[in-house]
Amino acid sequence: MKTIKAGLLFTIVLFTFQTSFAQSGSFSEIFKQHFNETVQKVEQAESADEKRTYLNDSFDDMLTAIERIERSANLSDDEQAQLISFKEDVEERKSELNGLDGFDEIVDEDLDDFSNFSQQMMEQANRTVTISLTSALLIVLILLLL
Repeated sequence: MKTIKAGLLFTIVLFTFQTSFAQSGSFSEIFKQHFNETVQKVEQAESADEKRTYLNDSFDDMLTAIERIERSANLSDDEQAQLISFKEDVEERKSELNGLDGFDEIVDEDLDDFSNFSQQMMEQANRTVTISLTSALLIVLILLLL
């Protein structure tokens, strides 16, 4: 009985996101939606530590999803290059947030602005990154499981 319920739930989730993806037309929409939720959490957080945690967790989730896709999806060379470029952008945002790799750490007062700036990066990625439907669905499932 549990197997049937799990299978039914998986099918519903898959259908929902497949429909959503078909409307959005790009995998970066999925990351954009994920990060929009992060921006809202950052804006509502009461402390800088909480904001920083939300941002780091969101960047980590996206990096984990990208790395899993790199390992498991059958991507074309072009898709692989786009995914690597996007991954580097996310890693750069995370380094900037934490003051790594030559960046000055984002001060607590600027965390809301930084989250909005990072959201704009996701918006720009929407114009440059395209990937197959199968890979996009894999991203959705990975983000759901994180």
